[in-house]
Amino acid sequence: MTKRKSQIVFTIIIFLIIFAKANSQQNTTGRQQVIPDTLTLDKVIKEVIGNHPSVKESEEKINETNANIGLAKTGYYPNIDFSASYTRISPISTFDVPNLGSYELFPENNYNSLLNISENIFDFGKTKRNIDYEIENKILLKQKHEQIKQSLSLSAVYGFFTILYLQEAINIKDEQLHNLHEHLDFVQKKKETGSAIEYEILTTQVRISNVESQQTDLEASLIVQQSALNSLMGESPYSAHYIKSELPEKIIEIKEDSLITFAVEHRDEMSIAKEKTKLAELHYNVLELQNYPVINIFTSGGWKNGYIPDLKTLTFNFAAGIGVTLPIFDAGRNHNNLSLAKSSILEDNFEIETERRKIVNEVVQNNENLKASQKKLNQFKLQLEQAEKAYSLAQINFKEGAITNLDLLDATTNVSESRLLLLKVNIDYIINMYKLKSAIGEKLY
Repeated sequence: MTKRKSQIVFTIIIFLIIFAKANSQQNTTGRQQVIPDTLTLDKVIKEVIGNHPSVKESEEKINETNANIGLAKTGYYPNIDFSASYTRISPISTFDVPNLGSYELFPENNYNSLLNISENIFDFGKTKRNIDYEIENKILLKQKHEQIKQSLSLSAVYGFFTILYLQEAINIKDEQLHNLHEHLDFVQKKKETGSAIEYEILTTQVRISNVESQQTDLEASLIVQQSALNSLMGESPYSAHYIKSELPEKIIEIKEDSLITFAVEHRDEMSIAKEKTKLAELHYNVLELQNYPVINIFTSGGWKNGYIPDLKTLTFNFAAGIGVTLPIFDAGRNHNNLSLAKSSILEDNFEIETERRKIVNEVVQNNENLKASQKKLNQFKLQLEQAEKAYSLAQINFKEGAITNLDLLDATTNVSESRLLLLKVNIDYIINMYKLKSAIGEKLY
């Protein structure tokens, strides 16, 4: 019986061990299956423009202008309303006519129904100018809408390529750490044989610690940048994404001497500034007509009782006429409004020149930054080639005993650092291309 119990207990223990191991493998497999989504730049920009609240807010403002245009057009149409009333009056005034009897001046129960129509037939162009103003305002809001999308697209470009840099930099640090750990193992084995000293081990460990610290900073920065990009796309801040490594097509096809001219003609800021001037001029035109008269016609008709001789009979009645409204004195309000509108036109004209100068500075700055990035790119490509050649020579010299372990380690580190610098300047070059593209007014979306 005791032997039987021992077998049962042993079987249960074996089962629990197998179950725990299977559960552990399942958890590990589950973690491995969490693969981040792969993002391309086009997809990121599309998501940002499609989900950002500022874009939707701008679209709603454009929809509001449709209502404002409709309201302005109502000046061409008549106002029609219907009214009906019942009134009980008591006491009733009467008068006596000798030999004829007593008569009521009005009935006790009074009924009245009217259809009222009024319409402006001439307002010296006030309605037309109001409509023109609202249409121009819609054009302005559409241009601001495009500017918002362009700005968000540029932010998406920054976020995309910053994450790409951090991803690749972490990979470079991983390779560097792998090489350092291999070197540490090699040095420790040499120390056991007496052909290496403690200094070499400590130096390698310090370098490992420094690289691990740099990698920790890169990983933290990656999380922050991913959260910022997720915020732009309208996703959870902790959504996992992997940026697909891609080089953009050539995006600058314009000759350098015509960059400024092209930018002034195509930048949203210039279009907005010019449109604001047009809007200010239309507003001035609207104010000019505020004190002009308005001619309108009106008519009203319906049924009403209380007419002599039969006060209780509902009788058709109507009234029609023409009216003129002419402002005579407004205490100088219109004059002051015109002065303000004229000042607004001048301010908007100055804004056009201000924006032009800003655009010129941005184009020159981004163009020079792009040139500098191109030079650095060539320099760091050469530096990486030299570092790789130096590393190859260091391996040969190390095998021949001409250099120490630390010299070989320096050569390895130089290759990793050169790769990191080349990656950084390559990302800078790409971002500067997009910045110049944005500066000259080419659409990023």
